[in-house]
Amino acid sequence: SARNILSPDKVCPRNQQLRCAVNYSSALVEKGRFYKDVSISQSEGGLYEINLDRRKLKTPGGKLFTAPNEAMAIAVATEWDAQKDTLKYYTMHLTTLCNTALDNPTHRTKEQMISAALKFLETDTVCLVELQKNEWDPVLHWIENRYNVTIGSSSNILGPEIPKETKDTFRQHLKSYNFWSMTGLEFVITQLKSVVLAIGVIDRHLSVEQAVLLSRLEEEYQIKYWGNVEWAHDYESYELRARTAAGALFVHLSSESSTVKRKLMQN
Repeated sequence: SARNILSPDKVCPRNQQLRCAVNYSSALVEKGRFYKDVSISQSEGGLYEINLDRRKLKTPGGKLFTAPNEAMAIAVATEWDAQKDTLKYYTMHLTTLCNTALDNPTHRTKEQMISAALKFLETDTVCLVELQKNEWDPVLHWIENRYNVTIGSSSNILGPEIPKETKDTFRQHLKSYNFWSMTGLEFVITQLKSVVLAIGVIDRHLSVEQAVLLSRLEEEYQIKYWGNVEWAHDYESYELRARTAAGALFVHLSSESSTVKRKLMQN
C-alpha cells in the first residue's frame, strides 16, 4: 500500500502544496502542476513506485517508473514534491537520470557507456595544467596514487597521451558500477568534462563545489582577464553544481549494495 513519506514535517514547509504531472515528453517543457499528494509504494518485485495522487508515475517512454530502492524513491518523490505552480522538468535531475536508466533511449550497453566515459581521459580538464598547476596537481597525484595509474599532464590542448594500462585500470574500475550508477557517473563526467574530477567527487575526495571550480579554472582565468556577464556566469555555475550534485547522489543511491558502496564505507 502507498504511504505518504513526504509529510510536510519531514520534507517541505507546512504551507507548501504538493502538485505534479504524471507524464512528460520533454525536459524543456514547463507545465502547470495538477496533483496534490506524492507517495511511494513498494511493488511485489521489491522495486518502488512513485504515486502522484492515485496515478503511477511513468517514464517518457511509457514504462512504469520504478526505483531500485527506497532511498532513490524518496529522493525522486522529493523532486516532484518540490515543484510549485509550474513543473520545471529541467530541475528534476534525479528523475531524468532514472528515466534514462529505465528507458535507455539510445539502447546502450554498460560497456558502451564506459567507453564513452573513458574518452574524456584523452582531453581531461585536469590534465591541461599550464594555467593552474598548483590547483590541479594535487588531484592528479591523488588519483594516480589511489588507483596506481599514470596520467600525466600536458600544456597541449589535446591533452597527454594516456597509457593503455591506465585506461585498462579505469575500465576495470568502472565495470564495478552497476548500470544505474554508471548512468549517473557518465552524467557527472560529462558535466565536469573530467574523469578524474568525477571520480574524485564519487570517492568523496572532492566536494561538488571543489570539483566544479576545478573544472572551470581555465574559464575563470579568462573571465578574470576579459570580464563576464556576472548574472549569466553565476547562473551557469549554479546549474553545473546542481547537476553534478544530483549525478553524484544518483550514483550513491544506485549502488547501495554494490562494490562502490563498500569501497566508500572503507574510507
